[in-house]
Amino acid sequence: MDQRSVLIIEDEQPIVEILKYNLEKEGYAVQAAYDGAEGLSLALSQNPDLILLDVMLPKMDGFEVCRKIREQAATPIIMLTARDEEVDKVLGLELGADDYMTKPFSIRELTARVKANLRRTTIDKAQAAPAEASEVIVSGDLVINIERYEVQKRGAVVDITLREFELLKFLAMQPDKIFSRESLLENVWGYEYYGDVRTVDVTVRRLREKIEDDPSLPRYIVTKRGVGYYFNKA
Repeated sequence: MDQRSVLIIEDEQPIVEILKYNLEKEGYAVQAAYDGAEGLSLALSQNPDLILLDVMLPKMDGFEVCRKIREQAATPIIMLTARDEEVDKVLGLELGADDYMTKPFSIRELTARVKANLRRTTIDKAQAAPAEASEVIVSGDLVINIERYEVQKRGAVVDITLREFELLKFLAMQPDKIFSRESLLENVWGYEYYGDVRTVDVTVRRLREKIEDDPSLPRYIVTKRGVGYYFNKA
């Protein structure tokens, strides 16, 4: 298997050095950028497998970098910040980040999240079950093509991120089964521990905005109050 690559976009050199040392020890090829503009350039030209992105950056902040990356690529993004305000976490996730960690963080936890995000984006068709690889799920005006990682609504392709697709696929393949947010973190994000469940809520909201006629009255991804979410196969 080819060596997986990680791009660190962070302006604090001591943090970069610690992250680089530990990630290289895990076998990753690591590049670093110390401002937002350079980071965006490397993200789009080098196509890393995962990006660790700080929020407070010179030249271009992390939110803007995330937004511009998402316009062109589905690369997993873990945002890093010293700010612990809920609004910042939600904004990062709404702009397309896959995960969010607040400084100071445990290197062990960050490494685990890197592994989990990379594991979820590794599509090994040789090991996939033939039934799943060829499956197309049709529900109402929604068509979910498992093999092509594609969603269509009324014949038009929906612009969807890999994480959003994984969430939709997981729920749609088990219709009417209710999953807690913690269970979705474990099964879709791949975490062996419980992270911030708000990540699930924001991803569900983004997905509803793309596939529902009225996101406030969802037809497909339904909330079971106090329990979790389920896919309603119409």
